[in-house]
Amino acid sequence: MNFIEELRWRGMLQDIMPGTEELLNKEKVAGYIGFDPTGDSLHVGHLTQIMTLIHFQHAGHKPVALVGGATGMIGDPSFKSAERNLLDEATLQHNVNSLKNQLSKFLNFGEGETDAKMVNNYDWFKEFGFLEFIRDVGKLITVNYMMSKDSVKSRLDGDSGLSFTEFSYQLIQGYDFYYLWKNHNCKVQMGGSDQWGNIVTGSEMIRKIDQGSAFAVTTQLIKKSDGQKFGKTESGAIWLDAKKTSPYKYYQFWLNASDDDAKNWIKIFTLKTKEELESIIAKHDEAPHLRLVQKALAEDITIRTHSKEAYELAIKTSDFLFGNGSLSFLAELNEEEVLEVFDGVPHYKINRADIENGIAILDLLAVHTAVFPSKGEARKMLQGGGVSLNREKLTDLEQIVSKDLLINDSYLVVQRGKKNYYLIQVI
Repeated sequence: MNFIEELRWRGMLQDIMPGTEELLNKEKVAGYIGFDPTGDSLHVGHLTQIMTLIHFQHAGHKPVALVGGATGMIGDPSFKSAERNLLDEATLQHNVNSLKNQLSKFLNFGEGETDAKMVNNYDWFKEFGFLEFIRDVGKLITVNYMMSKDSVKSRLDGDSGLSFTEFSYQLIQGYDFYYLWKNHNCKVQMGGSDQWGNIVTGSEMIRKIDQGSAFAVTTQLIKKSDGQKFGKTESGAIWLDAKKTSPYKYYQFWLNASDDDAKNWIKIFTLKTKEELESIIAKHDEAPHLRLVQKALAEDITIRTHSKEAYELAIKTSDFLFGNGSLSFLAELNEEEVLEVFDGVPHYKINRADIENGIAILDLLAVHTAVFPSKGEARKMLQGGGVSLNREKLTDLEQIVSKDLLINDSYLVVQRGKKNYYLIQVI
């Protein structure tokens, strides 16, 4: 497998330093990408870099994931509008451990020649004194060189300015490249196109310190076809951590992609071959309403990020909320999983004592809960056949809701109209 050609046909490649492709075609080398541990979870914006490391590994090279425990204390200024909050060491260590666990889902870690390796730049910076650093590293790169980087100029032209702390970031990232080149045979650094300036600073250090050669590859920054930032929704970022973004919401993010976006993203975020993708896209174009590309994309990336079981639960949840799927799958879930399925759905709690003797349906819908603002409105919609309880349409205005109807001995699911759901929890 030709690593660069793989990135190229998938539409991922942005810039490549001269000599990089020749190096990778003749040698098996290590290459790294840095991940910023300012949070305890990666999000879908990191997936391009994760996929880059996967392709690198499949091409027979050794991927190195650098978690920036040291640089995370500073914050990369690249194309950011303001300086980041600095984190304490304990928080950073928690974040580093969390990111390592997430990356392990995508990469094969181990001691083999092509097994992935995790490193933390805090390990080589924690004993590096400030005076020693500015003497041995700071002298290698001129201020003029650092000022010429677009990531720096964009901040200097803005209102917030740029602190010395952030200005020094490219020196630290540059030294990372030198350290990994020197100690881990990392001859290539990869990253998003916004990292080009920081990466070439590292290759310049390697040339000046040891007259060595190091190379760079950057990938395109992914955008949505409508110009919006990839990975952001009205509710915020789409995280890889199931506790921050449920597998159902994660699945829905990919499923709701436009046709144009899905056709681009399935090349970038899956490992399907060119022939497989051409077949899927051709079938999709014959019947776009079936959304075959979106479904194939959502299935692949949800299973890889979470699990087959999480994907199947997302399917059942989707079928239930948007189709005629059964409620029976809820019986297999614990309380946390049930509440996750109904995340974003109005949620009411009633006392168990109230349902022991049964509750009149109108009281349940308009007194014990606020599914309807009044009994009159509830009665009117019931008479029109517009209310269901646990997927069964309600027709009897005098019905008594007893504990026998509870799902998992704890829940009632009310549907008002076709798309409005309400979860009632007995406590």
